Amino acid sequence: MKICIYGAGAIGGFLGAGLAHAGADVSLVARGPHLAAIQTNGLTLIKDGQTTTTHVTATNDAKSLGPQDYVIVTLKAHSVIPALDDIAALLGPDTAVVWGVNGVPWWYFYNLDGPWRDARIRCLDPDDAQWQTLDPERMIGCVVYPACEVSAPGVITHIEGDRFSLGEPSGDKSDRVLALSKALIAGGFKAPVRPRIRDEISIKLWGNLSFNPVSALTHATLEDIGNDDGTRALVRAMMVEAQTVAEKLGVRFAIDVDKRIDGAVAVGAHRTSMLQDLERGRPMEIDALVTAVQELARLTDTPCPMIDTVLALVQERAIQAGFYTPTSR
Repeated sequence: MKICIYGAGAIGGFLGAGLAHAGADVSLVARGPHLAAIQTNGLTLIKDGQTTTTHVTATNDAKSLGPQDYVIVTLKAHSVIPALDDIAALLGPDTAVVWGVNGVPWWYFYNLDGPWRDARIRCLDPDDAQWQTLDPERMIGCVVYPACEVSAPGVITHIEGDRFSLGEPSGDKSDRVLALSKALIAGGFKAPVRPRIRDEISIKLWGNLSFNPVSALTHATLEDIGNDDGTRALVRAMMVEAQTVAEKLGVRFAIDVDKRIDGAVAVGAHRTSMLQDLERGRPMEIDALVTAVQELARLTDTPCPMIDTVLALVQERAIQAGFYTPTSR
C-alpha cells in the first residue's frame, strides 16, 4: 500500500511519522526548511515525552513519486487549487484521495440524497477545478482531531489527540476505507469508519466557523471567548444558525450547542489556527470555515445574520492585512 501525504506540516507530519514507524510505504510532500530538515535528518516526532526519528521519503516534487494507493491531503483549503497539478500526478486509476482538510469540503454534495445532489460550492471551487481534477469519486472524508505543531524544521510536537475519523461520502464501508483504517490503526491512530461522515464534519465545523473568526477579530483564546458573556452569546448565535443550515441538509447533531461550546472552553488558553495565521501574516481559512456556511445558508434559504456580520468583519480584516480576496469580489 503506497500512501502519500500531501502537505506534511504539523498534522501531515504526525500522520507520516506514525505510518512510517509502522512500516508503511509512505512518502511526504513538503516544502522549505521543514522539507530540507526531513531530507537531511529524518522526521522527528515528540510525543508523550518520547522523541523518535524516522527516515522517510520526502520531496517537493510530487511527480517524482508516481501513482499512489492513497493520497492524504492535509493542506489548508485555500492551498489546494494551486497544488492541483501536483496532486494529479499522484493519481492512478484507483487512487483514493483522503480529504484531511478543515471546513466544508468542496465535494460536500457529491452523491448526497436530496434536491442539491452534486451541487457545487462556488466559494471553494469557483471554476470546478477540484471537481474535475480530483474527481469526487476518489474522495474519502477525514475529520482531523489531533493538535500538533512544527516546533522546529523537521520536528513535530504532538499536543493532544490521535483520532482521524474516516467515511465514504456514500456512507458505505468500502474495502478501500476499511483498508485505510487498518493502516492508520497500525500506525498508532484511532481511525473509526463513520457511516455519516458529514455529521462529524459539521460538529467540528460548528466550533471552527464561530471561534476562529471571533478569535481573529478579538485576539482572544478559546477560554476567553467562551467565558465572556458577550462573545459566548455571539459564537452561540452563529452556531445555532449553522445548525439550522446543516439540519436542512440532513445532518444530525449528536450533542447540543452549549456542550460543544463548553468543550472548546475546556481546551483552555488555545489560540485558534485563524488567529495564529493572522499574527504570522499568512492567509486564513475564511472561505472553507465561514464563507461556505454562508453559501449553504443562501442555498437553503436560511437567514444567518450573525454569520453574515462576523464574516464581513473577518474578511475585511484579512483584506486590510493584504492576504485575502473574497471570491465574490
